[in-house]
Amino acid sequence: MTIAPVLSIVMPVRNEGLNLRIMLKILSAVVDVSHEVLVVVDQPDDASVPVVKALAPQYRQLHIVHNILGAGIINALRSGVSAAQGKYVLIFAADEVGPVLAIDDMMALMEAGCDFVSCTRYAYGGRRLGGSRIGGFLSRLANRLFCRLCGSRLTDATTGIKMFTKETFERLDLQARPVGWAVAFEMAIKAQLAGLRLGEVPIVSIDRLYGGKSTFRLGPWTAEYLRWFMWGFKELRRTHGEHGPVLVRVPSATALGGKVRM
Repeated sequence: MTIAPVLSIVMPVRNEGLNLRIMLKILSAVVDVSHEVLVVVDQPDDASVPVVKALAPQYRQLHIVHNILGAGIINALRSGVSAAQGKYVLIFAADEVGPVLAIDDMMALMEAGCDFVSCTRYAYGGRRLGGSRIGGFLSRLANRLFCRLCGSRLTDATTGIKMFTKETFERLDLQARPVGWAVAFEMAIKAQLAGLRLGEVPIVSIDRLYGGKSTFRLGPWTAEYLRWFMWGFKELRRTHGEHGPVLVRVPSATALGGKVRM
C-alpha cells in the first residue's frame, strides 16, 4: 500500500528547465518531510517535461501534471491541487528560492492549527530581491496600502507562496482571471473573509536567481490586481476586526524552538 506524503508541492511552470533542475536539487537537500513534487504544465511539449522525465528516477515522488483546464496560473493550481495526495499543499513558482527555506516554519504553523499560511516579503524581516523593478515597487506599494486602507491582516497578500489543505482550497471558490498570480491575491482576501486561522512566515524572496524571462506584463497584471484590490477593500472593511490575529513564525528563532508572534 502506498503511503500518502505529508506535503504536496505544486509548481506551475512554463519552459523552466534550468530553474526546475536546480530547484529540485534544493528541495531534495532541504525538505526532510515526506513529500511529492507536482510540476504543472499547460502543454505536453513544454521544455520542463524532459527535465522531469530525466530526473524522475532520482525523485520517486516527482510527477508531471498536465493542465487541461485552460492556460493560466489559476487553472494550473486547480489541476495541481486536484492531483495532490499530501496532507498539506504548498504552492510557489520554480524560479523562487525563498519558499524552500520557509517550508518547515510554514508546516509548523499548520500543525499549530492554522488553516492557511502565507509567506511575507514585507514584514518581520522579510525582503524581496530580483525580478522586475516596476513589479517589485507596485507589489510593495499595493500590499502596504492594502493593509492600511483595507485592514488586511496578511502583510503580503499578493505573494504566490501559500500553504493550505485541499479542503481549504476548494472552500475559497476562486474566480480570478488567468492573469499572472492574481489568484494568490484573491486567495489571501477570501481566506480572511472566511475567518480561517492565518499564519505568516517572513522570507527573503530571490526572484529569478538563475535567469530566464519574467512573464510580468504591466497593463494586464495591474488591471487584474486592481480589480481584486477594490473588491477586497469593500469586503474587508465591512468585516474588519471580526476575526482573530495572525500567527507569525520567525525563521531566525527556529533553532531555539521557533518564535511565534500574535
